[in-house]
Amino acid sequence: MRYEDEIVGRDAPKTAPEKAKQERSGEKNSVMKSTLLLARDIAIALLVLIAILIFIKPTIVFEHSMEDTLYPEDYVFLARQAYTFGEVRHGDIVVFESKLIGDHGTQKSLIKRVIGKPGDVIEVKDEAVYRNGERLDELYTKDGFTPGVMAPVTVPENSYFVMGDNRQVSMDSRNSDVGFIPGDKIKGKVIYRLFPISKAGIVR
Repeated sequence: MRYEDEIVGRDAPKTAPEKAKQERSGEKNSVMKSTLLLARDIAIALLVLIAILIFIKPTIVFEHSMEDTLYPEDYVFLARQAYTFGEVRHGDIVVFESKLIGDHGTQKSLIKRVIGKPGDVIEVKDEAVYRNGERLDELYTKDGFTPGVMAPVTVPENSYFVMGDNRQVSMDSRNSDVGFIPGDKIKGKVIYRLFPISKAGIVR
């Protein structure tokens, strides 16, 4: 019997060059797989970021008109699509494009609280705000009262009456330079404060 015939049909032992070539091929495939996985992860991250930016806009507060709810340099998130899927509610804090002109010659964006919706009658007297004849209990105001007197006004269709929480300094719908805010000028609803960290949380 010829024992060498027993290896017929079996894989012959690989030589050193063949083994090295196979190892290099395996390493190349591993690198390629890692690269593809990294590219996939980056693509997913970019898609998530784009989706976030479509729905959420980071915004910095610059003025004192919303104290003590919001302060200058507070970093908040604005829900861009809040009113695409829902309606504006009394008490919402919104950012809108006003008629005021900023330092760079562009229309100034303001942040205020919604006090009146279309059809509401708003009045200021006795250091308080009245809506449709009922005195509002506004615990969020800085000093606990609203100065001055304003005769009753009816909020027009598709518009809103807004006021800052710091009623002593706020430039808002009480002033003709701001007036009623058309619904299409509202950029979104303030939903969350990220910074300062000590005050991070849902904004109400």
